[in-house]
Amino acid sequence: MWLMGVDYYPSFQQIAFCDQDTGECGERRLTHSDGEAERFYRDVKQRRISVRVGMEATGYARWFDAHPDPESAAGAGNE
Repeated sequence: MWLMGVDYYPSFQQIAFCDQDTGECGERRLTHSDGEAERFYRDVKQRRISVRVGMEATGYARWFDAHPDPESAAGAGNE
């Protein structure tokens, strides 16, 4: 399972993640305008990675609600 922290901005998301199985950790800046954020989460889903997401409580968190396929936004087995 991945643990992921997400900080939302109007034009991008800054994420930090850690794979509990491998210990791999990283950070990414995912832009919205070119679809990079959607592609990232779609890839996570296709790889069948379970994800627990923590995010700050802001209006930008509604990005997941507006996403055309909410399940793909947090991956398979999301929490």
